[in-house]
Amino acid sequence: MSFNLSELNKKIQKESTFVHTLKQEMAKVIVGQNLMVERLLIGLLCNGHILLEGVPGLAKSLTVSTLAKIINTSFRRIQFTPDLLPADLIGTMIYNQQKGSFETKKGPIFSNIILADEINRSPAKVQSALLESMQERQVSIGDKTHKLDDPFLVLATQNPIEQEGTYPLPEAQVDRFMLKVVLNYPNKEEELEIIKRMARSDTYIEVQSLINPEDIIRARNVVDEIYIDEKIRKYIVDIVFATREPEAYNLADLKDLIHIGASPRASIFLTMAGKAKAFIEGRGYVTPEDVRDVMWDILRHRIIPTFEAEAEEVTVEQIIRRIIDSVEVP
Repeated sequence: MSFNLSELNKKIQKESTFVHTLKQEMAKVIVGQNLMVERLLIGLLCNGHILLEGVPGLAKSLTVSTLAKIINTSFRRIQFTPDLLPADLIGTMIYNQQKGSFETKKGPIFSNIILADEINRSPAKVQSALLESMQERQVSIGDKTHKLDDPFLVLATQNPIEQEGTYPLPEAQVDRFMLKVVLNYPNKEEELEIIKRMARSDTYIEVQSLINPEDIIRARNVVDEIYIDEKIRKYIVDIVFATREPEAYNLADLKDLIHIGASPRASIFLTMAGKAKAFIEGRGYVTPEDVRDVMWDILRHRIIPTFEAEAEEVTVEQIIRRIIDSVEVP
């Protein structure tokens, strides 16, 4: 096993060399936001969608569009508004008078990377149309089903401040996002660098296409080969079960604070994201630190607090911290 693991390490180190160059190319345009860039990579490597939450002006759109250029994929930004219709998203059937028949006009969803801006401003019908594309990697227009290109990644943003005029995302749809990443303001040094780069009339910075969609698909297959020990798998299951049965992990005080615990998707995504994190670090095996690093972004939208928790101003992050500190690390 030690020999095999050594060979696997060499293979992962070789296959993951593009990660460093990709981050360097991203840094030409994006100042800071290392967490967002890494989480986007994890989403690509795991074929999982991402929900980005942060105030306006934190370079969410710029980061996503820059990533699409570097990996040479198609990118569409869709502004979700209350008057948006499902046809505006997936497309519709149009009658061609010359041919005397209906033709399919595909919508913007037929792209590799979709930025769904302010997703919670759209009504339920539009959210349902997006849900099919996220889950099934296909859309239905008329009586025909159309497969979406691979890779297909939905990155949705929502504003944590403006809640007026929004349609809260259903729990079932939120659960389909692999990660929920909360973005913070840059620090002083990063803000100074942003001013130097962006405080001018022409802010365009050219980036090179370093990899292709085929490279991403090949990297996914390599990520699947990364070794994860049985103890790490049990650690992941313990973390998830601590959100459902906290009293079994000496967390009885959390029982009245958690209304709904994490779903089995949390266990699946913790395993996949742990492997992707190891790949990014150039390792052929998953460590507990890999799991703990991605845990916040996988659990924060899957733990539903009770009214009692909200009344006592106990946040989901505080609940996750208690779980991390209490569940035994292998």
